[in-house]
Amino acid sequence: MESPTLPPNANLQQAALPKRSIIDRTGFGTSGRPISLLANHFKVSLRCPNEIFYQYNVSISSEDNGVVESKGIGRKITEKLYQTYSSEFAGKTFAYDGEKCLYTVGPLPQNKLEFTVILEESIAKQPRSPSDYGGGSGSGKRSKHSLRSKAFKVEISYAAKIPLKSISLALQGAEAENVQDGLRVLDIILRQKAANKGCLLVRQSFFHDDTRTFCDVGGGVTAVKGFYSSFRPTHGGLSLNMDVSSTMILKPGPVLDFLLANQNLKDRRNIDWEKAKRMLKNLRVKARHNNREFKIIGLSEKPCEQQFFSLKVKNGGNARDDGETLEITVFDYFVKHRGQELTFSAYMPCLDVGKPKRPNYLPLELCSLVSLQRYKKALSGMQRASLVEQSRQKPPERIRVVTDAVRNYHYDDDPLLVSCGISIEKQLTQVDGRVLDVPKLKVGNGEDFFPRNGRWNFNNKKLLNPCRIECWSLVNFSARCDTSHLSRELINCGRNKGIHIERPYTIIEEDPQCSRASPLIRVERMFEQIMAKLPGPPEFLLCVLPERKNSAIYGPWKKKCLTNLGIVTQCTCPSKINDQYLTNLLLKINSKLGGTNSLLALEHSRSLPLINDKPTLIIGMDVSHGSPGQSDIPSIAAVVGSRSWPLISRYRAAVRTQSPKVEMIESLYKPLANGEDDGIIRELLLDFYQTSNKQKPSQIIVFRDGVSESQFSQVLNIELDQIVKAYQHLGEVDVPKFTVIVAQKRHHTQLFQASAPENVPPGTVVDTKVVHPRNYDFYMCAHAGMMGTSRPAHYHVLLNEIGFPPDDLQNLLHSLSYVYQRSTTAISIVAPICYAHLAAQQVGQFLKFEDSSETSSRQKNVSTAGSIPVPQLPRLHSNVAGSMFFC
Repeated sequence: MESPTLPPNANLQQAALPKRSIIDRTGFGTSGRPISLLANHFKVSLRCPNEIFYQYNVSISSEDNGVVESKGIGRKITEKLYQTYSSEFAGKTFAYDGEKCLYTVGPLPQNKLEFTVILEESIAKQPRSPSDYGGGSGSGKRSKHSLRSKAFKVEISYAAKIPLKSISLALQGAEAENVQDGLRVLDIILRQKAANKGCLLVRQSFFHDDTRTFCDVGGGVTAVKGFYSSFRPTHGGLSLNMDVSSTMILKPGPVLDFLLANQNLKDRRNIDWEKAKRMLKNLRVKARHNNREFKIIGLSEKPCEQQFFSLKVKNGGNARDDGETLEITVFDYFVKHRGQELTFSAYMPCLDVGKPKRPNYLPLELCSLVSLQRYKKALSGMQRASLVEQSRQKPPERIRVVTDAVRNYHYDDDPLLVSCGISIEKQLTQVDGRVLDVPKLKVGNGEDFFPRNGRWNFNNKKLLNPCRIECWSLVNFSARCDTSHLSRELINCGRNKGIHIERPYTIIEEDPQCSRASPLIRVERMFEQIMAKLPGPPEFLLCVLPERKNSAIYGPWKKKCLTNLGIVTQCTCPSKINDQYLTNLLLKINSKLGGTNSLLALEHSRSLPLINDKPTLIIGMDVSHGSPGQSDIPSIAAVVGSRSWPLISRYRAAVRTQSPKVEMIESLYKPLANGEDDGIIRELLLDFYQTSNKQKPSQIIVFRDGVSESQFSQVLNIELDQIVKAYQHLGEVDVPKFTVIVAQKRHHTQLFQASAPENVPPGTVVDTKVVHPRNYDFYMCAHAGMMGTSRPAHYHVLLNEIGFPPDDLQNLLHSLSYVYQRSTTAISIVAPICYAHLAAQQVGQFLKFEDSSETSSRQKNVSTAGSIPVPQLPRLHSNVAGSMFFC
């Protein structure tokens, strides 16, 4: 497949492609041995399917500010509406989402209602007298100055009808309207029930303020365990999907304790107050002296004992006496006028809990962080490890916790659910599953073997196609690593696995004087040594990093090797050097240098159903986004494509940056002004053609990760269209047949063995009962869960033009979990998606180390989406463009 020769300024006109629809289920799988399972779905009976929900729009405005965002005060207004306006609602109960929509069963007496709701609002201002802080010295009483009444106008107007009948029709497999609307109303009812109990709500999860569910993960961050609950239409009827969930909150308690933990300090004198100011802004605290809550807007510019304010003090009992105005420090006020003992606040800034132009200062030690305040920033590696460690639950414990939750929350008692005739069973749903046969693997010396429990090793085995490493070097950024010992052991282990490794040409240790320099300078200095000591570019560099996780060296090192010089590199940071560690290292090195560790026996014998009949390209697609709170960090789209057909084990990657937080991939097809296509798919199509004996793919299997059900249509009609256009741009007339599959890991369906406490065995498939009533989806747990509870992958087949029967498709996906060259275990999701995710993650490191000088020099090389410039990633050097560099 060669790129066509086009005249300058050619403008290719392509016919509009037909709109595609998500296919229905074509059948069920039968292969594998049967297994009895349980799923965390609870059967729901819907006895009044003809009931109708009435949706009303809610508008809230205040007297002084006009229309207001209702999210912050919506719940308080809900309580007032229940208490005060029951007759206007004709005694009807309602579900309110806390923002803009309210739902009732049956209509309200009027299509439009207007109310005035009076709420008491807390006032935070610098006191004019001691009583302004609330009560006398330590009394805890509220003064007339601490609260004020504020009126809100609430308008409720009719919007739409949402019949429950649509859910019943969907359960029968019909394509009914308003299904998602009906399910959303039921979910809002669940949310309101949790909100009324004071829970923190995060989408469909809720969390109680119960210290027994708190787990400290370090850095002033606490994980809180809660529950996810949502109604789901399934092949077995309507069900309630209930699962354990967790979210991050700021550790409640004294503000000082939080700051010390957040900055990993033991001495309060070392607190970075600029960092503290950024962290504390907009957090809610409770003051010890008056038991009131405030929101922090900043810190005082001066320490507590130097921060003055004006205080009016009356001289006598005369009501007409305005008294005198004193200039007093915040410290003296609280000690002398409020009787508070302050042990360490004198030299610390105060918390400002007032308004921008009306500061109100509180000593820091009088304040504690209110519980259930979400932490939305990205967790560090240590925090993630701690969270995983503390969140693990074995299957029996998870079953018990979820079942107890359904019984204890008494959803059946909710008036709205009762009026719909909804009842929920209290035991897990029984499901018939199947365990697929383990695929046979082929390694070196013609040896075949079957993995056991989804795992295997290379003890006494050779790699199938080992590489040969002759000119290489080892570079060391770590002062703790014995590089001579590492190189000797690597050579010996390689010999046992069939890899011939010559002694390194040289071992280069970092100059200790460079260790305190910036990562970019350290890398440049190391390459100066490499160029001086080696006769030419090495074929391979082994790099020892100073830290195992999130090393700052990693990004600049990879960029220098892969884009500037075209040198294959492998990074490592061994804590202990043994055969298992070295074998895993060699698996990555061998793949990057063009070797093959193992193949499926079916792949080797060219007997994969449908794939061996016609040239078939397998694509994996994923998009990686910036960390939470980083709205200006470009997203990174990675697409991997198979090469060397009929093999399905080897892939290459193409990666691009795109607009932040955009999930649809923008660069699959990218026509330029000169008529060329600079898109991702063109790269992969040409590589497939060059590595597959000049064969053009007539079938393409697309695996897409990271999209929700609401985006399935966009995958079919935006991304797939771009793939077709890229194919046509190369001069092809006949469009390949496509099979498009979306994979999801972020779902809440868990599978358990019905008669054993262990996780489900690898290869477990479920395509009945808890799957969609009409769409083509199934759950597969290909890996062995060694810790905690295994989470199956949820696969959605959106298109199947190739015509895979259910058994062939499920066995193909199962097999693709055994071809991940980095691992000696079956992975939890197909290898093309794992490779795409890994490529996006690794190349994303290129963007993390660039300093401001580099950024300013790059301004000419940006594309703009809206007003946000998107820096373009440097392309891989031609020497490594076809390498599995992401291994």
